[in-house]
Amino acid sequence: MYRSIFIDLDDTVWAFTENARDTFQDMYDKYHFDRYFRSFSHFYTLYSGKNEELWNEYGAGRITKDELNEQRFSYPLLQVGVTDKALVKAYSDNFFDDIIYKKKLMPHVREALEYLASSYNLYILSNGFRELQEQKMRSAGVEGYFKKIVLSEDIGVHKPFPEIFYFAMSATQSELHTSLMIGDNWKNDVEGAKNVGMGNVYYNIKGERGLPFKPGFDMRDWQDIASFL
Repeated sequence: MYRSIFIDLDDTVWAFTENARDTFQDMYDKYHFDRYFRSFSHFYTLYSGKNEELWNEYGAGRITKDELNEQRFSYPLLQVGVTDKALVKAYSDNFFDDIIYKKKLMPHVREALEYLASSYNLYILSNGFRELQEQKMRSAGVEGYFKKIVLSEDIGVHKPFPEIFYFAMSATQSELHTSLMIGDNWKNDVEGAKNVGMGNVYYNIKGERGLPFKPGFDMRDWQDIASFL
C-alpha cells in the first residue's frame, strides 16, 4: 500500500529532548551558570517553557529564525537579571557546535529503520535547520537509511501547512496516496499529513489518550512497526 515513508527527525528518530538536555547541562557547567540559578533544573525549566512558546511563534511565521534563537537563549538569563549579550552569544554558539555531535536515538529506532529500509523509500521530513539536522544524523549513524532530507527551510513553510507536504512529494517523486508520515508531534505530523491525504502514524511514546481523531496507526514504540508495515 505504501511506497514512501516520511519520518520526522527530532524525538522520532534522534532523541532531541535527551540530547538537548545533556548539551544544556554541559553549557550550564562550562559557563558556571550556578552563579545565577538555584540549580540546573531551575535554568532548564525557564528555558523549556519559553522555547516551546517561541517555536510555536516561529512555526506560525510570526518570528524569524534569528529571533527564535536569540530570544530562547537569552530568556533564562534575563529572568535572573543577567543582560550580558556576549555571554548569550557565546553559550548559544557553543550549544549549536556541541549538540550536533550527540548520538542518542529513540528506543529501537535503528532496528526499525533496518527493517523498513529493505522495503520502502525512507525520507526525513522535518521543521529543523539543515546545518543541524544533517550532522545530527551523521553523528548518530542513521543518514544512510534515508534517500533524502526535506526541511521546512527549503521552502520557508513548516509542518503542518499543506505546502511542505506537497513540496516533499515533488522533491522525492512520491504520491500522497502511497506515502506515510511518522512523527511524534500530533499537529505537525499527524494532522498535517491527514489534511493532505497522506497516511499517518502517531509516534505516541507518552501513551496519550483522548486524541482529536483516530490516527492511521498509533505506535507506542518503534518495535510496533512490524505489526502494520
